[in-house]
Amino acid sequence: MTGQNPQMKHRVARTLKWNALDKLATQVLYGVTGIILARVLDEVAFGLVGALLIFQSFATLFIDSGFSYALLQRKRPTDEDYSAILWFNLLIAVVVYVVLYLAAPFIACFFKNDLRLIPLSRVMFLTFLFNAAAIVQTNRRIKQMNVRMIAISNTVGLLIGSVAGIYLAFMGLEAWALVWQSVLNSAVKTAILWLTDSWRPTLTMKLSVLRSFFKVGSGVIGTSFLNILFQNIYAFIIGNRLGLVPLGYYTQADKWSKMGVASLSAVFTQSFLPVLSEYQDNPEKYAAATSRINRFASYLVFPSFAMLIVMARPIFHILFGEKWDPSILLFQLLLVRGIFVILVTLYHNYVLSLGKSKLMVYSEIIRDGTALIAIFITIPYLMVNRPDDITYGVAIFLWGQVIAAVVAWAVMLFIAAKVSWSNPLRYLYDSLPYAALSLLIATGLSYLGSLVDNPWTAVIAMTLTGTGSYILINRILGSRIQKEALEYIVSRFRR
Repeated sequence: MTGQNPQMKHRVARTLKWNALDKLATQVLYGVTGIILARVLDEVAFGLVGALLIFQSFATLFIDSGFSYALLQRKRPTDEDYSAILWFNLLIAVVVYVVLYLAAPFIACFFKNDLRLIPLSRVMFLTFLFNAAAIVQTNRRIKQMNVRMIAISNTVGLLIGSVAGIYLAFMGLEAWALVWQSVLNSAVKTAILWLTDSWRPTLTMKLSVLRSFFKVGSGVIGTSFLNILFQNIYAFIIGNRLGLVPLGYYTQADKWSKMGVASLSAVFTQSFLPVLSEYQDNPEKYAAATSRINRFASYLVFPSFAMLIVMARPIFHILFGEKWDPSILLFQLLLVRGIFVILVTLYHNYVLSLGKSKLMVYSEIIRDGTALIAIFITIPYLMVNRPDDITYGVAIFLWGQVIAAVVAWAVMLFIAAKVSWSNPLRYLYDSLPYAALSLLIATGLSYLGSLVDNPWTAVIAMTLTGTGSYILINRILGSRIQKEALEYIVSRFRR
């Protein structure tokens, strides 16, 4: 994607291919499993697991400690570096698990003293130990831009976990099906990564090595803490104030929206952060690379999310019938937010690749300060419900996420442009044409969808019309990004 080095361009293209295949396989398996489980399980089951995911997000942050991103940012990490971070992550994972095991009764108290959360949490949190063991193994392959086995381990782990989850759901185990699905997924993925790699850590954990990563790692963990806090505070408040049923609706909307957001964010991070670190000492090449990446990301993100937003209702009806209708508007709001989240993640990677992680903390403080203001403004409306809409107040509450994401994007736009030897207008020039075209096509698709009652017909007609129009207009306008992407896809099929 840099347009400078043919060998590097090939490595990036290969990494993109395997990352894309990984996310495609993951989304298909995750989607099929999610559809089946959503039809079999009730809102309370998803609410219970949604409550646990709040604590799991924070615990995972401390286990990772931001050092995995510091490893990606470092040009030439050594075996000593990898070993020190592996043992540190495992040590923190054990400590965190013990603390949360003992704190399980207090977790239940937060959610109207639902004692079912105690045994569920103590099993669910076993994923910390497995995930901590996989961080360095995953990081090594990403750094080498050799992600094939990551894709395989993710797919196999999810397949085994999904089969187990579906079986337990049909056996009537409700929330336990979701818990064991998560645990088995993590365990299998980690086992495959270790069994297929000859690298083994040394038996030492040098503090001097950990200190060398602290500057970047501390900035990342500070940013991630604030980010995770304001991602999960909404679920916590909803569950604490309204109970597990509204939380279940929110959890479903959040889960399905994150499928696209998290996948694209991960693909961009794993594909572009290593190559950006290679050009961190060359301003001209670095600025050219970021501009090209901005256009490529905008080309994919804006039309994909715009089409999902306008097709949300027929898609939900195809997948779930009308069981999860209260989640549809929440899903759409979270997708709007997701567009800006992905762009912010992209800009964070630029800043991170240059080792300026403290700037990320400052941007998060601004973003989360705005989010806090939005929470105080909207929280009085959280308890407001319409007779035909149990999540009406939740929808108003979620506008805080949308506002915060827009503010974060605006702040990071200026920060990333400044540190990457570019300017904000160039960043806007890279993205706005694709955003405007996607909005225009989405408006037309919305009108088309209003003319069709059958959800299958609506989705097929809107997908074909939207995709065809987007590709055709970009071709007429001479989009170089589209031309290169299509040429690459065609070349892959010819081999």
